Amino acid sequence: MAYTLFRRATTSRARPINTIKLEQSTPVHQVDERYLSFSIDISLIIGGQWWEGSDRSSRGLGTVRVPPLPLDHPKLSQYVKHLSPAYLRVGGSEADTIHYFCSQELPNEKEPELSEAIWNRLIQFIKEHELKFMFTFKYGAFDRKQHGNWNGADCAALLQYTQQRGVNIDVCELGNELNAYWAFHGLSAQPRAKQLVLDYQRFINQVRLLSPQSRIAGPGSAFWPFLGETIKFLSNITPAFLEELNGQLDIVDWHYYPFQSQRSPIRTRSARVERLLDPRSLKDFEVYSKQLENYRRAFQPQAELWTGESGSAQCGGQPKLSDRFASCFWWADQLGRGAKLGQKVMIRQSLIGGDYGLLQRESLKPNPDFWVSWLWKRLMGQQVYSVSSQNPELIVYCHGGHKSNRMTLLIINMTNKPHRLKFQSFGSPKKRFELTADKLTSKKVLINGVIPKFRKGKVRLKDFPKLPKLDVIAPFSINFWTFTDDESITDHHFGEDLF
Repeated sequence: MAYTLFRRATTSRARPINTIKLEQSTPVHQVDERYLSFSIDISLIIGGQWWEGSDRSSRGLGTVRVPPLPLDHPKLSQYVKHLSPAYLRVGGSEADTIHYFCSQELPNEKEPELSEAIWNRLIQFIKEHELKFMFTFKYGAFDRKQHGNWNGADCAALLQYTQQRGVNIDVCELGNELNAYWAFHGLSAQPRAKQLVLDYQRFINQVRLLSPQSRIAGPGSAFWPFLGETIKFLSNITPAFLEELNGQLDIVDWHYYPFQSQRSPIRTRSARVERLLDPRSLKDFEVYSKQLENYRRAFQPQAELWTGESGSAQCGGQPKLSDRFASCFWWADQLGRGAKLGQKVMIRQSLIGGDYGLLQRESLKPNPDFWVSWLWKRLMGQQVYSVSSQNPELIVYCHGGHKSNRMTLLIINMTNKPHRLKFQSFGSPKKRFELTADKLTSKKVLINGVIPKFRKGKVRLKDFPKLPKLDVIAPFSINFWTFTDDESITDHHFGEDLF
């Protein structure tokens, strides 16, 4: 399939007009103000096994050891400020095999260590940036016969130590992708739902006692495209876990990657350009999201639904693809789709590191989908509206703006054709921002035709030029079009008559 960008001039009457309609004037959902959040993997925090330079995975980890992330780097702080407010989740596969500095037991020689100095730097980073903190406590990659006898002494000590330093762990979860232990730690390590319930109940009781302000998330199950939780009766644990758990969760969360990288031992949908540009690749997220919503409603109705971890491709992202413009489309869609489906928070794996990071680990340069996130933070508010597109080739989502009487449409064109638009019931059209690139495999993106750049640590919407007076969506583009409520206006298109 050819993916050459179509740049030929198109007159305002050259193509049929596609109507985008606001279906109702009241919001259908409201997301958390920190809806777009991000993670930093525990492996990067402590200097563990990571993905850059790895050509395979080993027990859910990369095979290259990296130095601890310099959390005090001024560029990193600059980017975090542009993506705030947010939750910072610290988790990952090594979260379950780590030794805490405050443990009363001696470390096993195979255990990576979370030192006191590194933990202090992390909580200082969280305080400085006013982030909300989500942490994955150690469950332990032990033999199945030990499940149901979890000892939370280490977790309790770390929780108390953190509180003494003026930081609340806002969201606590136990274990990383507990339903995927069979893949990462071997079949003998895979907990069954009944045993996991016993351990999680102890965890809930401990957190409620020691840190009553913390919220509790679970089970953080991994879902694969096509397969869901994969092996029935072994790893399909989420519904039984949620049903049998006596303690109440505050958050039902799950993990999902729409593609797999070449490092992944299980590949149900390998990351390739043509698949990243195929709308069918985006639909599994909705299928599983609805499944999780049904489980939540039936068994934990008081809880919110979160996507606790998501990136373009499992196992570090696909080299020379997850860090390119083609990877922006799934991310823009999943942000819009998750909000439409009622998810409260979407946590991106990861803020930094791996081919799937928003930022490159060594250079600290932003990857293309950082700019999708930056535009979302500035233009998409918390209120989610129902919207329809006359043309199935155009994917559309709508949120209220950050200012009253404002709306923003997210319009995604994953085709090599331009489309002409008009709008029904949105009010008066204002500014629009178009994310494109010279080619799909480009490392650099354009916003309104220019490369976004930080100047003295800042970049602003007004730095970008106004687009030409056309009502056309460009081929292979991600668009944010803003409106101001005006009850006297019902139908409009961005045409010559409006300027």
